[in-house]
Amino acid sequence: MLFLPAIDLKEGRCVRLRQGRMDDATVFGDDPAAQATAWQAGGAPYLHLVDLDGAIDGAPRNLEAVRAILSAIDIPAELGGGIRDLARIEAYLSLGLDRVILGTAAARDPELVRKACAAFPGRIAVGIDARGGRVAVEGWQELAEVGPVELAKRLSAGGPAAAGGPAGRTELHAGTRLEPGPLAVAVVATGQEPVHAGPRGHAAKNAIRGTGNTAATPRRIAYQSG
Repeated sequence: MLFLPAIDLKEGRCVRLRQGRMDDATVFGDDPAAQATAWQAGGAPYLHLVDLDGAIDGAPRNLEAVRAILSAIDIPAELGGGIRDLARIEAYLSLGLDRVILGTAAARDPELVRKACAAFPGRIAVGIDARGGRVAVEGWQELAEVGPVELAKRLSAGGPAAAGGPAGRTELHAGTRLEPGPLAVAVVATGQEPVHAGPRGHAAKNAIRGTGNTAATPRRIAYQSG
């Protein structure tokens, strides 16, 4: 199992939203590149990045922060948020991202997932956020008719590198779990996870060595199976 520290970007800053609300954000830092390098120095093998503004607007809104992060680190990173077409996928991958995450686009345009996987094999992941048993889209502002597990099953045959879903121990995405068993791809479960609580917390503390400052203290962790 890999532990992927997450950096959520809003207006160029590192934040965490409460229950997906853009108006209820806690700011953890004004320098995303510094936070990324702190994670790398702490032993992180991979970074999970989210353009929160992009998820709402359907277009890149934290591009400079993403560029700064990629210029500052040597470890691979993935990005989701506002990626809705092949041109944007190609543009982001050309920046040096290891893979991109399709969320709203995956729920509303499964054909895009298939085309993207064919064009960029191994570099496409599907992000599935859920609320009340339904897939949340448009930056958590709307709900699709399909449920998270059903969507994961439908799309896993299309060739994505991973299917992402929320873990049950998080404030933001409580109660939904995607188990890797029925899927043909790896599963990434995201959520707030204290480094000192429970088996995963201890594993995260050992896997990602914090330096004592806010930037290197786990705020949101992604667990990747497979």
